[in-house]
Amino acid sequence: MHEAIRRVEADANRSADTHLHVFGLPPSWGIDLYLKDESVHPTGSLKHRLARSLFLYGLCNGWIREGSTITEASSGSTAVSEAYFARLLGLPFVAVMPATTSPEKIALIEFHGGRCHLVEDAGAIYDEARRIAAETGGHYLDQFTYAERATDWRGNNNIAESIFDQLSAERHPIPAWVVVGAGTGGTSATIGRYVRYQRHDTRVCVVDPENSAFFEGWTSGDPSYETGIGSRIEGIGRPRVEPSFLPSVVDAMVSVPDAASIAAMRWTSRITGRSVGGSTGTAMWGALRLVAQMHAAGETGSVVTLLCDGGERYAHTYYDDAWLAEHDLDIAPYLATLENFYETGRWTEPTSDVETP
Repeated sequence: MHEAIRRVEADANRSADTHLHVFGLPPSWGIDLYLKDESVHPTGSLKHRLARSLFLYGLCNGWIREGSTITEASSGSTAVSEAYFARLLGLPFVAVMPATTSPEKIALIEFHGGRCHLVEDAGAIYDEARRIAAETGGHYLDQFTYAERATDWRGNNNIAESIFDQLSAERHPIPAWVVVGAGTGGTSATIGRYVRYQRHDTRVCVVDPENSAFFEGWTSGDPSYETGIGSRIEGIGRPRVEPSFLPSVVDAMVSVPDAASIAAMRWTSRITGRSVGGSTGTAMWGALRLVAQMHAAGETGSVVTLLCDGGERYAHTYYDDAWLAEHDLDIAPYLATLENFYETGRWTEPTSDVETP
């Protein structure tokens, strides 16, 4: 156990913090937008932080032992990071994922020594991961239950503390909003708790893709709400409200159409020169809407969101026009909204002729 924890901590010690990029907006607006680039972690996504925390949590609780088979239910990126840590500790790893998971993520999991177990029913991944762990005498990491408690939300170089440290010399060091997606709910829980603990006035906005249960569960106050349908935006959105999602620390939610997520993903990649994934597109759509609201109200301040992972993982899906046509996704109206906003500062929803403040 001591050696396993040393290896995980040594890996963290070798890794520098992730960058906070400025997204160019007109200086006259008095609003600054930042992207926290989580794609530069060793496994290429925000989930590297979660995987490290889950392994330390399992080790310190005595659940992970020498030779344990590690299993996880995942839509891809968490499993990539967990496969990395399992190999670091010399442990076998099985990722239970929906059959629709992108081939790029499957290849990354296998590259890191993991085995992929694909299921047709996205809602069955939890029980299947639990079953494999029980049959092998291993440990089911269960990110959807433990994400909110495995990370030290008070600090200890978590993502929230990192964001505020990096903003300390900016003209608006305390952001008006931090915008994140929810897969487990762990990131929104960490940031929401941290801003309250530090007594900041920052508000937390969670963006949610189509077919996800989080938005309806939050608005209705029903923690048992389920859609039974998996999200097409990998890494965020769930068919049920997960135990790690804490609605009480979320100040606002935005339901984002999948076409808007993909339009914002492609547009952000073009504007920044950094290839980003679908969940980053979802977050950017929500962040830019908030910027538009602030600008229309004459408010100044800063907004922070996350660059969750790189776009190379989605070359055969979100960046493929044939895939969009197959899934009946028309991104043109949403691209027009983004381009018009960037040029004029006015936000017009594609489904309406009325500008949204």
